[in-house]
Amino acid sequence: MGLIMLSGCGGQSKGGASGSADSKTVVLKLGHIQSENDLWQQGALKFAEEVEKKTNGQVKVQVYPNSTLGGDRDMAEGLQVGAVDFALIAGVLGNFEPSFQILELPYLFDNEEQFRKAIYGPIGQELTDRLLKRANIRVLAYWDRGPRQLTSNKPINSLNDIKGLKLRVPEIPAMVETWKAMGANPTPMAWGEVYTGLQQNVIEAQENPIPFIYGGRIYEVQKYLAITNHKYEYVTIAMSNKTWEKLTPEQQKAIQEAAKVATDYENQLVKEQTDKQLKEMEAKGMKVTHPNIEEFARAARTVHKQFADKVAPDIYQKILEIK
Repeated sequence: MGLIMLSGCGGQSKGGASGSADSKTVVLKLGHIQSENDLWQQGALKFAEEVEKKTNGQVKVQVYPNSTLGGDRDMAEGLQVGAVDFALIAGVLGNFEPSFQILELPYLFDNEEQFRKAIYGPIGQELTDRLLKRANIRVLAYWDRGPRQLTSNKPINSLNDIKGLKLRVPEIPAMVETWKAMGANPTPMAWGEVYTGLQQNVIEAQENPIPFIYGGRIYEVQKYLAITNHKYEYVTIAMSNKTWEKLTPEQQKAIQEAAKVATDYENQLVKEQTDKQLKEMEAKGMKVTHPNIEEFARAARTVHKQFADKVAPDIYQKILEIK
């Protein structure tokens, strides 16, 4: 079989792999920012395995962890032009379709059930459609990541404890604004710089889901973890629409089916591993606190409507209606 690398080679025709014995094998790239030991890597490898199986080897997906294809924003821009075929990305999508920024507001949802109803229902589909239309990025699936928690170099027992805290946040306006409202000093920073930033005291804290904290070995440079559940988190399997349009309808269908299988696999993995990883981090010396999150939520929600009115008041209202 011959090999066709679709990424960045815009001249490949749509019918590159027909399924016949002498057909070409299409090789696609999938990037993400986490390590090869992370749950994302396992989900990505499952997706790659299913794509190859469901296309009878016509389409192969090569997985690039550790920001090899760039940070979240780099990969999203790569998806737009077809330089990257797939990426596991989330919050940065709000820079390409403003409606996605609504999902980045801490304490937007009261519980995981509300969150799942939003992203796996009509609201998630509406966001998917808007992103495709505006940015030429196609969301194949949403994966659960679990709620975000706060790690720091001092114990967090109340809202007052985060006053002035130099807290790393993703480069997402919604998160910057709400953490300011809660009294912290939010510092936007790419994930690849966080470990060193904590090690060198450039930042004093960061926040992420348990699997991300564990996979990034944050327990090596932070002693305290506060269970804040401030944002129910997702990540997308996003695909370049340029790549999508070069594939046959049969290959497109196979990729959609593979994404569904990988989603079920990843969601179960996250559910099984989160408690286990938290206990392992405690065994490694992390001290876990359980602050009263009601005061955190009240402070965060003071900016929700003001922010939502600027980016997607309709999506915000639909979310309120499912609560």
